[in-house]
Amino acid sequence: MPETHPEDLLEIAVNLVETYLRLTGYFTLSEFEVQRREQDGTYTTVTDIDIMGIRMPGATVVGDPHGVGADVIVLDDPVLGLADGAIDVIIGEVKQGEAVLNPGIKDHGVLHSMLRRVEWLYDDPLPRVVTALQRNLVHESSSRGGGTIRTRIVAFGRADRSTVNVIDTAHIVETVAGFFSEYEAAFRPLRFSEPAPAFLNLLHKMGYTLSRPPKD
Repeated sequence: MPETHPEDLLEIAVNLVETYLRLTGYFTLSEFEVQRREQDGTYTTVTDIDIMGIRMPGATVVGDPHGVGADVIVLDDPVLGLADGAIDVIIGEVKQGEAVLNPGIKDHGVLHSMLRRVEWLYDDPLPRVVTALQRNLVHESSSRGGGTIRTRIVAFGRADRSTVNVIDTAHIVETVAGFFSEYEAAFRPLRFSEPAPAFLNLLHKMGYTLSRPPKD
């Protein structure tokens, strides 16, 4: 049998998290290298950002909302703690094991580099947002177009419970599998080419159900 490398497992874990965020309404970037220019003019990679997600206000629906008798399915997960009318920005680290953050993700230059891609969303200057993230891992402020924007650093991995800064991957597996089961008619015509959703969808079609073992 071919050998499985840790990098392959991490790639599948990132793919699982990206699927979860996309299904719940986020635009995503994954496995993004952040570089820094040194004094001698060369560039070095500071860190890899596993996932970045941006979610605009509004419900995430499956199905065409137009037409007579249109059946609109709203995909939602309370763990995300989304507020009405608010933008949510996630800079995330994905772990195979315990949900912890590497120090590099809180580097001022790294955070500034990532948030520059969505700078137009913020009413606050980016340095203020970055400083707040370094201190508290979450920042809420006014968005440029009105309403609010929450920016947070999130660790995805094994955890006893999910919080604003930690999301348990077992919960993600159960949520995605639950979407496929509860809304089977909507997801049946879709073809998933990425390994994580394709495998979960296959298990569902084969009649398997997923649940975590009870805690001792």
